[in-house]
Amino acid sequence: MNPLMINTFIVLGGLGLFLFGMKIMSTGLEAIAGDRLQGFLQKATSNRFLGVFVGIGATIMLNSSTASTVMTVSFVNSGLMNLQQAIGIILGANVGTTLSAQLIAFRVDQVAPAFIFIGAIMYMFIKDKRSRDIGYVVLGFGVLFFGISTMSGPLRTLASEPGFYEILTSFQNPVLALLAGFLFTAAVQSSTAATGILVMLYLNGVPIPFETGAFIILGTNIGTSTTTLIASIPASRESKRAAVFHITFDIIGSAVFGTLIFFIPAILGWFELTWAEPARQIAMFHTLYNIATMALLLPFVKPVAKLMEVIIPVQPDDTDETYDKKLLYMDTKIKQPITVAMYNAHQEVCRMGKIASENLNLALEAFFEHDTIKATKALKREDVINYLNQNIAAKLVRINNKNLPPAVLKKIGVMFRTITDIERIGDHAENIAEFAIAAKEGSLKFSDAAVSGLKQLADLTTRITNEAINIYESQNTRKLDMIKSMEDEIDELSTRLTENHIARLTNEACDPRSGVVFTDMINDLERTGDHANNIAFAASPNSEAM
Repeated sequence: MNPLMINTFIVLGGLGLFLFGMKIMSTGLEAIAGDRLQGFLQKATSNRFLGVFVGIGATIMLNSSTASTVMTVSFVNSGLMNLQQAIGIILGANVGTTLSAQLIAFRVDQVAPAFIFIGAIMYMFIKDKRSRDIGYVVLGFGVLFFGISTMSGPLRTLASEPGFYEILTSFQNPVLALLAGFLFTAAVQSSTAATGILVMLYLNGVPIPFETGAFIILGTNIGTSTTTLIASIPASRESKRAAVFHITFDIIGSAVFGTLIFFIPAILGWFELTWAEPARQIAMFHTLYNIATMALLLPFVKPVAKLMEVIIPVQPDDTDETYDKKLLYMDTKIKQPITVAMYNAHQEVCRMGKIASENLNLALEAFFEHDTIKATKALKREDVINYLNQNIAAKLVRINNKNLPPAVLKKIGVMFRTITDIERIGDHAENIAEFAIAAKEGSLKFSDAAVSGLKQLADLTTRITNEAINIYESQNTRKLDMIKSMEDEIDELSTRLTENHIARLTNEACDPRSGVVFTDMINDLERTGDHANNIAFAASPNSEAM
């Protein structure tokens, strides 16, 4: 094997280590951040300026602007944030991603082996989970920069090859340089990797004109937005608007600043006069270009959001889809961080719970109002509940197949049990709707005492079901004592109503046909209370009901 091929393989191997290190770092940082990352991103809902800082912070935490922007698109798809809030985060993400190039320019790669050793020791020999997660991040950091270090020597050797130099010479055409940056970044799905290699070329004395490097940087910024655009294809229209903004923002920024540096060379001359090292010059251009582009568009967030609605118009499918037989939050092919996937799963389970709770109310209205139209509507909604149960479970199985921390696995187990309880509430509502139809068609009569007792029990059951869904959604356990008290009250009332019914049967004061429906109604309402109790206590990490 000739030296050229050997050096090429070493460079590719170093690139692989770099990308693998990024993945390790992202996984470790996400494990450390956990649910706090979701809360961190939610802070962007206050204003666009805070959104920028949240985008910078999230990108640094995940060590990837692609990860943070894809996560943002996922949150828009879930309804967690709107387009204007997402725009602020995307603007910040483009600035946050420049940190890696700055670190590479500081030659952090020279101490990479030390980080690998420390990280490996922490991850392998310390039992504390948080310390192990920190060690995993340190290990990833070391592997990332060791990959950069691995590429250093071979890149210097390759730079002396005539063929390699001819390729670099061809990139002196600004359009080709921009295209090269775009294609490489789109291929590896990481602007960090692209800019990192470029900075390494400068550190190793590869003779790349500064103008060429600047246009490559402009291309990498466009390239990194393609991943977000592809990820938004199966998502909501609002998510597509966020992704279209991302690529539009990068194209506009590249066009504006590309034109400026082409016709006003003094701009690049300022970088060369201010920083002596070519690697630092290109790293600073990367940072300041993104800051300038952000400053250019930040005052126009609202008009830009309106423009996105013109490009991707609001249509009827942007309206409420609560009762559609489809997944609203989990039906996506977007490769999501586990934090986002778990949040979307929670949203979908809560949606299923609200549909079941509302369907219970509808079925009871149908029964007491002798309304077969409402009963038929309740039976149709039960099909939606069954669909959600099957498809949420299937999605949870896919999430569960990943290598997940114990805390996440426990949450998935809770979700499986919760959707089972919700589905059973849906079944009881279906039974009540069928009783409503049977009572109307069979002209069944109930005593005033029986109807009064059933209404009292129905009121308690609908209240506990609604409260249970709210507790599960908010994960606020302060009302669990109230839930337990209501469940006990339902059990006591069910027993009393059954005893009263037996007494009426003994006195022949009740139609036996009506009596069968009456006792079945009591049974369905009492068991609904049990399932509601389980759902509420699923919010408690120490509950056996989980």
